[in-house]
Parts: sequence; structure tokens; C-alpha cells
Amino acid sequence: MLRSSAAALLCACFLTSCGGSKKPIVVGSKDEAEQILLGEIVAQHLEHRLGRKIERRSGLGGTAVLYQALISGEVGIYPEYTGLIESEILKEPANPDPQILLTRVRSQMDMSQITVLDPLGFDSPPVLVVSAADSEKLANLSDAARGNRRWRPGWSYDFQSRSDGLSALAPYHLSFDPPRILQARQLFSALEKGDVDLIALRATDGHLTSPDWKVLADDQKVFPSYQACLLARKDLLAAEPALRPALAELSGKFQADTMRKLNAEVDLEHRPVAAVAADFLRQAGLR
Repeated sequence: MLRSSAAALLCACFLTSCGGSKKPIVVGSKDEAEQILLGEIVAQHLEHRLGRKIERRSGLGGTAVLYQALISGEVGIYPEYTGLIESEILKEPANPDPQILLTRVRSQMDMSQITVLDPLGFDSPPVLVVSAADSEKLANLSDAARGNRRWRPGWSYDFQSRSDGLSALAPYHLSFDPPRILQARQLFSALEKGDVDLIALRATDGHLTSPDWKVLADDQKVFPSYQACLLARKDLLAAEPALRPALAELSGKFQADTMRKLNAEVDLEHRPVAAVAADFLRQAGLR
């Protein structure tokens, strides 16, 4: 009797130990408001679905930093964009067809033991933005290239240096004065003050909810697709059978307009990221 009780106790301790020895799930994000918000949405959703605490590693840096963190296991999941995977991680020109691009990055990342999950539902390529009041006759980038106008641009260093950024604009033959290199959060302020008259940013920037600004359409399609998706380590998905189905619930739940509004709540209304994330999950029927 004593032996069987001891054996039962040992078994219970072993099971408890096994249950508590799971590796933490770490959700990372880049140092941009949209990324931090997406990371928080993922973390809250997983906490609700898996019933356990999810670690956050927010604002780690750019694509190169987050990818290395994923490869090393410092993070297990993070949001990324297909165009950036191709240009910044794979170092190859991005195919202009969004589906071909997605298929290619999935295939290539799979060889690095990284899974590219189904897109979240929105595309956020680079866009060029001007003041709506000063650009009534401009609809697209080809319009902006006509005439003798020299634009006074404001770029981030990232946009100026990336192969799918400033250099992608070459087919338009736009005329530029020397650019002002600014941090992303300074671009709209510089445009509003008149220090610059053209800026480049992401299509889901929260400022674009305002009618004061106009996006000049990329009519020659020089910028690749930036479908937002989640990257996850294959070993993490294998070790956590409930993880992939939980993450799949987020696929297709976002639209570009939705993401702009969420970004505006964080960047312009200064609402806490956790509160904005919780509201989104509730409205999406995921809470």
C-alpha cells in the first residue's frame, strides 16, 4: 500500500513537472507602433486561447534584428511583411505578384525552419504622401513627375537605404531636392510645417485617416506587396499543438482601413496599446 502511494506521488510530481516545463512562448515586434500593436494583439489572443502567460519582446529593432532573434530562438513569433522578407531577409527583388511573392517567401523561409502563416489580411507597401490642399490636380506618382517641379522630400533612413524603397522610384523620374532624413514619427510634422512637401511612409500609417493628406497612387506598381503575416519557428509550432490553430484565427481578420484606425488610436489618440489590442480582439469576435 505504501509502495503504491509513493509511486502515485512520484508520478503526480513527474506530470506536474512536465506540465510546468514548457518553454515560454515569446512574441516579438519591431520598434514601430504598428508592429508593437500587432505583437500585443497576438500575445493577448494566445493568452486567451492557450490559458497561459505569453512573453512579449516589443520594440526590438528592425527586420534584421527580429529575424536573427527568431533564428536564435530569442523570440518564437513576430509579425512581418512579405516584401520585406524578400528584400531584407532573402536579399532578392520582390515579385510584383502578391501571390507569387507569398509562395516564394514561404518556400524559402521553410528551409530556414520558419513558417510563414496565412496573411493577416492587409497590405501595407510604401506610399508617397502630400498635403491634400496643395495637390488637387495630382492623383498618382506619374502626375507628380510631370512638369518642372522639384520636390522637397522627407524620408526615413530605412526608406532611403532599402532596395525596395527610394531606388524603386527610379521609373517615375521624379525630381528631388536633397532630402531631409527624419525619424518616422517626425515625417508628418515636417510636412505640416512645410519643411518638406513629400514624404514616404507605410500605407497603414494612422495619420492617413485624416483628409488633410493624400496618398499618390503607385500607378506603375514599383513597390512590392507588403502583406502582413506572422513568422513562427517550426519547432515551436510542433511543440505546441494548439498554437497554430490559435494563430490561424487571426488570419484575414485585418483590413488596411482597420489597421490605420488602430494605429491612429495608438499614435494620435495616445491610447494604451494593450487597451487597443483588447478592443480589437473583442470586436473581431476573438474574446
